[in-house]
Amino acid sequence: MRLLASDLIIAICVILIVILVPILCIVLKSKKVKIAILIGYITAILSCIVFTALESFFARNIHWSLLCIFYVSISAFLIIWTLRKSKMLYLLLVIPFMCILTVIVIFIYQDFVKNIPTVGEMADRDYELYRYTPFRENNLLAELNEASKLKIIDNLPLLDGATAFYPVYASFVQTVYPESRYHLYYDDNIVLCSRTEKAYENLLEGRADIIFCLEPSDIQMKRFHDNGLKIKLAPIGREAFVFFVNKNNPVTGLTIENIRRIYSGEITNWKYVNGKNQRIRAFQREKNSGSQTVFEKVMDGVKVINPRREDISTDMGRIINQVAVYRNFSNAIGYSFLFYSTKMADNDKIKLLSINGIYPSIKTIQNESYPFTDIFYAVYIDTDNKNENIEPFIEWILSAQGQSLVSKTGYTPVKTDW
Repeated sequence: MRLLASDLIIAICVILIVILVPILCIVLKSKKVKIAILIGYITAILSCIVFTALESFFARNIHWSLLCIFYVSISAFLIIWTLRKSKMLYLLLVIPFMCILTVIVIFIYQDFVKNIPTVGEMADRDYELYRYTPFRENNLLAELNEASKLKIIDNLPLLDGATAFYPVYASFVQTVYPESRYHLYYDDNIVLCSRTEKAYENLLEGRADIIFCLEPSDIQMKRFHDNGLKIKLAPIGREAFVFFVNKNNPVTGLTIENIRRIYSGEITNWKYVNGKNQRIRAFQREKNSGSQTVFEKVMDGVKVINPRREDISTDMGRIINQVAVYRNFSNAIGYSFLFYSTKMADNDKIKLLSINGIYPSIKTIQNESYPFTDIFYAVYIDTDNKNENIEPFIEWILSAQGQSLVSKTGYTPVKTDW
């Protein structure tokens, strides 16, 4: 583990305490030894308080704090033990013993949590997208039953978008673009999948010509306005925004009011919505992600509880504290889009909830009876010098062939009068 500033501060505190304790003990040696014993106990207690505060302030891993507490308490014990060998001193060893026991329990719990199935755009994302890579053998992309009426050979529009919509715009690429290897993670690649927030950033900065996303958040829209750019949103399909729980949860549906009360912290136990007597673990998504933007619309101005967070170790040795990905605890609830949660994530350990008595499906999206349906768009910047193939490409997407691919992929097309 690489040392950060917080690690160095904690280490300095430990060294200072270890140096000061023997000095105090030596000074007090000719006086009451009981005072030295008291100093040892106070040192151990204060170290626990200090390191807990540092761990909380710097969002550091608790294992490091427990290690420091262990180190200081053992040092205090050894220093005082050299002054007077008393059976009472052995009580001080309870502190390092409890540190070791706590670390063991934490490791067991974390290992348990890691084995709980996840559902989220970052959970097994590489594998999920790999299955939809254009022109890859045996991919899962939808195909036409006839030759495409549009083929773009050169000056290809640069594409990007949300993870949930990659399967549909990847099918457009496989149908219209020339055959090639379209790598997802090369910055100079023609077809990317950077997730919603990054896709809007790429569009703003000219690294993408068209992105496939839900409508931008107010913050994202403001950035385009501040840069004097006008964006156009061409609706190409509909999708359901769904809530899901562990499949063993007896709850089969919620009302919109239930959802708002759960995510505002007013309802904290499943028993209040005909479930078990269990605390509700309500998971959220990162700010400005596509699903979080829709979720905020669902909440309709109701203040949302702070999202659960988790520390993630990066390849560069840094610790990133981010919104926790949904883990399928027996008492969990999360949200995503219908296609992503049922097809891409392919998790048979969750079940979708009916909302106001309506179950999310293609049929209830089409007849608009399901309350949480949203349109996704092909978004581009409308300028005089935009790529000449943008508008013909979008026109084709809205044609019978393009809308057929939207439907075959598993989404609901915006046009059905083919």
